[in-house]
Amino acid sequence: MDIRALTPTYAVSPQIDPSDLTAIKAAGYTTVIDNRPDGEIPPHLHAETMQQAAQALGLTFVINPVIGGAMTPENVAIQRAAIEGAPGPVLAYCASGNRSSVVWALAHAGTRPADELIGIPARFGYQLEHLRPLLG
Repeated sequence: MDIRALTPTYAVSPQIDPSDLTAIKAAGYTTVIDNRPDGEIPPHLHAETMQQAAQALGLTFVINPVIGGAMTPENVAIQRAAIEGAPGPVLAYCASGNRSSVVWALAHAGTRPADELIGIPARFGYQLEHLRPLLG
């Protein structure tokens, strides 16, 4: 597990395993957002399995699959609502953390400076410069 805190209340990660959820909770995260479509992963990592494991630990689990190159306004709205409604820090995951960074940046478009929305993920190797026109 490789948690990358973009802010004190939002982190991204490459794919997690159900066994990681105990450590995620112990690290203080209250909400986990799955940005990975089930079609990309083996059945033991599918959203329903992850959701059951997370909820058994008292974590809120949000299913918001983002298809690479085909993110929708609904994806952004779901991510924004999950972040705003979370009672504590949020961990979002996908294959590498990139999609979870992109949807975070788009969810904050117009509320934070574009330089910040691009620069913060860049510290972890996520290149979001191409989103600048949408973030301003």
